Amino acid sequence: MQSIHYNDNVFINCPFDANYKPLFDAMVFAVHDCGFIPRCALEEDDASEVRIDKIYSIIADCRYGIHDISRTELDEGSNLPRFNMPLELGIFLGAKRFGVEEQKKKKCLVLDREQYRYQQFISDISGQDIQAHNNSSREVITRVRNWLRTASRRETIPSGSIIWRRYQEFIEKLPQTAQECQLTVEDLIFNDYILLVAQWLESEGN
Repeated sequence: MQSIHYNDNVFINCPFDANYKPLFDAMVFAVHDCGFIPRCALEEDDASEVRIDKIYSIIADCRYGIHDISRTELDEGSNLPRFNMPLELGIFLGAKRFGVEEQKKKKCLVLDREQYRYQQFISDISGQDIQAHNNSSREVITRVRNWLRTASRRETIPSGSIIWRRYQEFIEKLPQTAQECQLTVEDLIFNDYILLVAQWLESEGN
């Protein structure tokens, strides 16, 4: 059963490592500032639930999805690429294609670091509008904002430049904001971070 927030939920499918974190943090902030709710696998930490089942549940509860397929480097340990992001994109597209009525309303944004790079490793999605972020936090914010404005048709979404300015202010004040909530920036988990984003936007994001 879908939650009452289905039409506000945005599934984020991207790398969760330290190298990608600046882009991830900017993406989460942009989703919040546009009036939506960011969702991802990091929100749950239940050892009794199989990871793929958790992904199924979150995707089912999100009308929108952001999928970054830029991480194709070989893992240093296994010398193999990680396929989690393409897999979760496939699950999202499958839910849209074969799901019930609400699932067919799904819309997604697919990101890569260069405009046509994806054609070399996932050519089956050719024909879709793949957006390039060029490993830039500002580009991520602009792409996410413009897509959510078009996909949702909501007229209350601020411009990308305004969201970028607010994000810079938020990052500057993040250590103080975290301290006021008895948190430290270095130890923030996903649920801590989205709490701080929501609180800051409510109090100062204008």
